[in-house]
Amino acid sequence: MARPDDLQSWHDDWSGLRVLVLGLGVTGFAVADTLAELGCRVVVAAHRADDDRARILPVIGVELVELATADELPAAFDALDPELVVVSPGFRPDHPHVAWAHDRGTPVWGDIELAWRVRDKVAPPAEWVLITGTNGKTTTTQLTATMLQEDGRRVAPCGNIGVPVLDAVRDPAGFDVLVVELSSFQLHWMPYDGPGAVRPLASVCLNIAEDHYDWHGGAEAYAAAKAKVYAHTRVACVYNLADPATMRMVEEAEVQEGCRAIGFGATVPGPSDVGVVDDLIVDRAFLDERRTSALELAELSDVMTAGLATPHGLANTLAAAALARAVGAAPVAVRDALRRFRVDAHRTELVALEADIAWVDDSKATNPHAAASALSAYRSVVWIVGGLLKGVDLAPLVETHRDRLRAAIIIGVDRDAVRAAFARHAPALPLFEVEAHETEHVMPAAVRLAADVVQGGDTVLLAPAAASMDQFVDYADRGNRFAAAVRQHLEGEAHDDGPTSPRPPRA
Repeated sequence: MARPDDLQSWHDDWSGLRVLVLGLGVTGFAVADTLAELGCRVVVAAHRADDDRARILPVIGVELVELATADELPAAFDALDPELVVVSPGFRPDHPHVAWAHDRGTPVWGDIELAWRVRDKVAPPAEWVLITGTNGKTTTTQLTATMLQEDGRRVAPCGNIGVPVLDAVRDPAGFDVLVVELSSFQLHWMPYDGPGAVRPLASVCLNIAEDHYDWHGGAEAYAAAKAKVYAHTRVACVYNLADPATMRMVEEAEVQEGCRAIGFGATVPGPSDVGVVDDLIVDRAFLDERRTSALELAELSDVMTAGLATPHGLANTLAAAALARAVGAAPVAVRDALRRFRVDAHRTELVALEADIAWVDDSKATNPHAAASALSAYRSVVWIVGGLLKGVDLAPLVETHRDRLRAAIIIGVDRDAVRAAFARHAPALPLFEVEAHETEHVMPAAVRLAADVVQGGDTVLLAPAAASMDQFVDYADRGNRFAAAVRQHLEGEAHDDGPTSPRPPRA
């Protein structure tokens, strides 16, 4: 029987390989399903396993070990004597199950390594385009895929975007290109070299900012994980001209011969960049006459139509255009894709515009970097902020944007750090707190407080700069509840003939 390191193809002999899969989320199930199809003996270990997935496992010949606690080490692990452990992305490198595997000398893979090894199930295997960054990954992934589809390619956006890469790899129809969104967790588990090292056609790190430091153990480890996206790239390493850290990542990356560094930014582009001239998005990277000429890709009005007119929306557009052009998409495909693209929910999504007051849902702003981009798009803001801070500091964000704030409304559990940031950098700003802690009451209370202070021309912006799991299922649940509370408030106001609440003057 082949050892795990020798298994480099779907068509190798995987039968009988003993594999322990850690986790039964969307990714863990895809891993188990793939390994079962390959003929492996698979055991899945999960704490609080999803009922539907748990019911399917025995049907596909996979054993489930339900753990009493998340770090329990049951006897079943030793009984299996696994030759390989595959971890779901969220498992920290110091998790007891991972440490147990390392102590035994058992190889530990992530789902991306497994997917790369078996990518040839359908021939010819798809090219891979890799996308990461602290913010903007999903929008850029969707945009890149849309541009390539407009160019006539069979494309699957997958990975951290919600569709496991393994599901895309096993699709019997096959694809020309997989556009793979990668979280820092997935990148951590990707090897730098060996048969499991991904060799993408093109790659990008959109930006790097404070996030997930608690998981990675600090800024350096987080950045190192993100930098893996560029390793072994063959055609184009795309980087952010406004973020020097991404340029350094490219400079330090081990890439394949002939790979080029391609910058993107909302400025006049240099001879290897994609950028903006007047009201046009232009390419000075993928044309022979790039030192003297540029190709028009789209108009800024196309970006606005797509709902991407914020600074980060434009940056995502430029990055996607660079990746699509690296794959070979025609300029017209970039333009036409933008004209039919619409940004996802919860990304600076306009919920309502009433009495010259905009209510905007950017619940996807789960860290300060994303919230900064949202705040910078509006002149006068009533800011709904707070949640699960994940160890990040909001003080620089408050200091930078305090002059555009009319008031702030604090939600979430990590209150002390939020209060301290405002006390230090915006002590005169009207500050309100939602006292309700039950999920169903949080957003109605926040909207009522916002309605009492907002004035014509303002934007009420939900951009929490924090994760949502303290009070909500996820960021989508948080955004949906905000939107519902806004609609309920506006409907009630439309039927209220009584006096309106007095509104305090701007501080």
